[in-house]
Amino acid sequence: MNSKSNRIALLIDADNVSYSSLELILSELAKYGAVSIRRAYGNWTKISLKGWEGNIHEYAIQPIQQYDLIKGKNAADMALVIDAMDILYTKDVSAFCIASSDSDY
Repeated sequence: MNSKSNRIALLIDADNVSYSSLELILSELAKYGAVSIRRAYGNWTKISLKGWEGNIHEYAIQPIQQYDLIKGKNAADMALVIDAMDILYTKDVSAFCIASSDSDY
């Protein structure tokens, strides 16, 4: 399969990846195809995620709001995994990139 025709889903755990990594991630993925799905998961009401705001728009990333319903449980991780399974069965993608520094994956 030609890498130009590959469609890639990028799912970002914004709680565990810095927005400063976006350019590097996207340039690396461009070697393998087009990133057709771009989503970042987190509790966007947190001060720690404020730096993402401008980058989400610049890189056309869809922010997925996931509130911290229970302390110590990472709801954003679960939302990311559920979306990954949904994309796997309903979208035409050739590859996934899950960006996280979390060992849960």
